[in-house]
Amino acid sequence: MAERKVRVLLAKPGLDGHDRGAKVVAHALREAGMEVIYTGLHQTVASIVNQAMQEDVDVIGLSIMSGAHIPICRKLMALIKEENIDDKLVLVGGVIPNQDMPRLEEMGVKGVFPGGARFEEIVQFIREHIPA
Repeated sequence: MAERKVRVLLAKPGLDGHDRGAKVVAHALREAGMEVIYTGLHQTVASIVNQAMQEDVDVIGLSIMSGAHIPICRKLMALIKEENIDDKLVLVGGVIPNQDMPRLEEMGVKGVFPGGARFEEIVQFIREHIPA
């Protein structure tokens, strides 16, 4: 029997219109053997959580370039808790200043990958946290 593929929902919340990085990360995760559902641009937090539940994903990954990562993640983590899906691994990447990383981790974001993070680092992080 083949081992189960890790399922990743990759989303671009808010008004951010730059998705090249998210598409490249999606490709890298697929190359690493993961199943990736890319939601596209301009997603609401509610739609991201809804899609994560419908798709029964293991990982919710946000790509945020707009600088709105703190309020978006605060809202996301509250809705994840409300919907009782806090077993999902939540990752955030994009333009994330180093001084904001501890705040995101306090909210429950497990992995923060600022611009320039290596694909191998993201893949390894997911593999360490999600048993295949």
